[in-house]
Amino acid sequence: MITFQFTVRPDQGAPHGFDMGDMVVTGDLGTADSSGHVPDQGMMIYLSVIQLLDSLRGFLQGDARVLSYIGADTSFKLVVRRNKDGLSVAGKNGVIARTTSPELTSAVLHAAEALGRSLPPEDTVRFDWENAVADFRPLVPGEEG
Repeated sequence: MITFQFTVRPDQGAPHGFDMGDMVVTGDLGTADSSGHVPDQGMMIYLSVIQLLDSLRGFLQGDARVLSYIGADTSFKLVVRRNKDGLSVAGKNGVIARTTSPELTSAVLHAAEALGRSLPPEDTVRFDWENAVADFRPLVPGEEG
């Protein structure tokens, strides 16, 4: 089991594509959380999720064995590795979850869709957001269209 949660930090004014936020990834073996660190590991959350969607899509469609992901304007890092049983997802303190591609893609897509509802339609980041989500959606079983 793996879950992703993307949140916008409060008190930044009207929502916009460059808002700072946090990422929490929880699995059976641990949690990676960008909040509460010194130095701060918060990130430009919308840009970071776009980058995660694009990076993960390229990784899953390719044949690389390891994906090292670092969010936008942060030191928060996730490492996804292919192994004989599927995938492992790790943070700085070690493996968070052993999972499958369908479970991982579903968790990321649904968290991204939840965050995207708060991005204003006229925002300059919206076009990139919508394209990243649309390009990622076919990787999720039952979410092709």
